Amino acid sequence: MGTRYTIGLDYGTNSVRTLIVNVANGAEVATAVWTYAHGTQGVILSRDPNLARQHPRDYVNGAEITIRQALAAAHKAVKGFNAAQVIGIGVDTTGSTPLPVDAQGQPLAFQKKFAHHPAALAWLWKDHTGVAEAAEITALAQKIRPQYLAQCGGTYSSEWFWSKVLKCLRAAPAVFNAAQAWIELADFVPAALTGTLAPGQFTAGVCAAGHKAMWNAQWGGYPDAAFLAKLNPKLAQLRSRLTPRVHSIDRAAGGLTPAWAEKTGLTAGIPVAVGAFDAHLGAVGSGVAPGTLVKIIGTSTCDIAISPNTKKLADVPGLCGIVDGSVLPGYFGLEAGQSAVGDIFNWWVSYIQPHGEEYSHETLGAAAMKLKPGESGLLALDWNNGNRTILVDQRLTGLLVGQTLYTTPAEVYRALIEATAYGALTIINRFEEYGVKIDDVVNCGGIAEKSALTMQIYADVTGRPMKISRSAQTCALGAAMAAAVLAGAHTDFAAAQKKMTGLKPKIYQPNPKAHALYQELYALYKELHDAFGTRAWNGNLYGVMKKLIEIRIRIRR
Repeated sequence: MGTRYTIGLDYGTNSVRTLIVNVANGAEVATAVWTYAHGTQGVILSRDPNLARQHPRDYVNGAEITIRQALAAAHKAVKGFNAAQVIGIGVDTTGSTPLPVDAQGQPLAFQKKFAHHPAALAWLWKDHTGVAEAAEITALAQKIRPQYLAQCGGTYSSEWFWSKVLKCLRAAPAVFNAAQAWIELADFVPAALTGTLAPGQFTAGVCAAGHKAMWNAQWGGYPDAAFLAKLNPKLAQLRSRLTPRVHSIDRAAGGLTPAWAEKTGLTAGIPVAVGAFDAHLGAVGSGVAPGTLVKIIGTSTCDIAISPNTKKLADVPGLCGIVDGSVLPGYFGLEAGQSAVGDIFNWWVSYIQPHGEEYSHETLGAAAMKLKPGESGLLALDWNNGNRTILVDQRLTGLLVGQTLYTTPAEVYRALIEATAYGALTIINRFEEYGVKIDDVVNCGGIAEKSALTMQIYADVTGRPMKISRSAQTCALGAAMAAAVLAGAHTDFAAAQKKMTGLKPKIYQPNPKAHALYQELYALYKELHDAFGTRAWNGNLYGVMKKLIEIRIRIRR
């Protein structure tokens, strides 16, 4: 066959991307991106700031448009390229992004009756309308099913599957009653491509089911009917209609249908891998391994680690789940993250706009680079969009301590970056506290690629070198790697990672003096973190401002 390629289909918050990859060496030969047509940058909003939906029509159209465009780009970029050389497709998506479907597996939003009903749309990962429902699920599990919470960090989130389904049941019963089932976006796309959308046919990915819907083989799959019935009897009935076929990414959802082959120009029957979340496949595309933490840094972050499933692993409180096979077969996948990182920086630059249009990320970053740790006297909490890990509390908000009449925009900008670095260190410390050793940190995403300031601060705060993934499209690359293993181009994921992934030559090494200063500042961050984020804290914050001033004076001297 000559050179062989696979496709990674990457569904983000605002757009869908198709990446065509050479399976022999991971070379990314063509890509195409399409912004979703509905809503604002693909997100359908309302006056309720917690609501965020998407139209499933964009998922279907986006696949066809970007695959065709990427194939056309490959024809131009690679001499002799032929679509018949594409041997498989992998899919990654945001999550938890569930949508209600009918008896044929078609989204209710496709029906005229529900065409304009927001509850019939896909409930995007950052939809938090189910905050009360999440709290209720958590309270019930604490009382009668603590083992459920033990596998998802101790708290069930409003970002996740059952919170959103229960919210729909209460807020839009007509939509809930019309739905035969609910399906995650990560499962919807592979099922659509393979003609297995009917609830009795499609295969769910263990990544979505395990991390967001409390699926676990130890207790027979999804939460038991008796538990769900205590929330609402209709949830128990829904459980019986959810698929029992739950697998990791080394399994095929099916083969590409002739109809999709005609739409795209690909070969009918090529395997389509079971879907997974973007961060988890991004970790695969970044070379995740035991001891290596992968940070996917964007508007928010996802931190992914793995641990062999042959060894007993402690329940780690505050994580977004511990799921066997959710990242790689044969390993527990551990997910953590921060609800806002790039969004916080954008808030300061684009929303607050210090000095109007005068400042940008580049100009503020250049000025902030000249500052020393502690020089500003500022300390911030990185909770502008709540806390995902380790507190799992969306009701927390940001905080800035230490500002004076002479505080500059660059000082605030640096303090916000430092706050997200402290949040990252808190996650690393939690991993290690429970026996998951973190030796290496590999970063990917736009911020990792573009912001030397952020990467150096992260290195100095954590005391660990910050490495950068070779690929700027690691999520799509990871999806393409799943397809490559499934299609037989590589014997397993270790072999695929060896051939298809790599690191950039630039490594950000921690500065020992800066790290020592940041250890002092991190102790103050932890005081604020525990004081505002936990019930157990009973200390005294009197010394925080005084210590910040003392450090500021010492550094400026």
